[in-house]
Amino acid sequence: MSPDRSSPVALETVRDSDLWNAVPDAEAIVASAVDAAFAEARLVCRDGAELAVTLADDARVTALNAEWRAKDKPTNVLTFPAVEPDETANAEMLGDVILAFETVEREAAAEEKSLSDHLSHLVVHGVLHLFGYDHLDDESAEAMETIEIRALARLGIADPYADLDATELAS
Repeated sequence: MSPDRSSPVALETVRDSDLWNAVPDAEAIVASAVDAAFAEARLVCRDGAELAVTLADDARVTALNAEWRAKDKPTNVLTFPAVEPDETANAEMLGDVILAFETVEREAAAEEKSLSDHLSHLVVHGVLHLFGYDHLDDESAEAMETIEIRALARLGIADPYADLDATELAS
C-alpha cells in the first residue's frame, strides 16, 4: 500500500483497452474510489490483500459475461470474488473488478454525468460486490446504494441515484 492510500488493499489497476486513455488519471480515480468504498462500508481485509481492477472494453466484458453469466452482451462492471464474503478479512486475494469502457461511457453520457464520476461509482459498486453486497431485493439494494452515495460524497461526487425515477431504480 502506498503511503497516501487509506485502505489496506494492494491495488493493481490494469488498462486492458487503450480506450481508457480518454481518462488519463483513471488509476488515481480507481484508487480513490476503492479507498472510499473501504472507508464508508468499513470493509476489512488483511494488509496487502490483493484487488485487481481491469479497465477493459465491451468486447472483453461481453466475452466474460457470456462465459461466466451466460449473458452474451456487455455490462458496465463485472466482479469476480476470489473468496466468499465471510472470508475477505483474511484472504490474500479479494478478487477482480472489470469495467467496459464503451458501456461506462455510454451510460455516463445518457445520465449526463462525467465519465470520471461514473467510473468512481462503478468501482465503488464493484468493490462492494466483492464483499457480498448486492441489489437483488429492495432492502439489500437500499443498503448498497446508501454506502455508494456516502462513498461518492466522500469524493465530492453527487448522489448518482438522485435523478433516477422509480422505473429506472426497479430495473
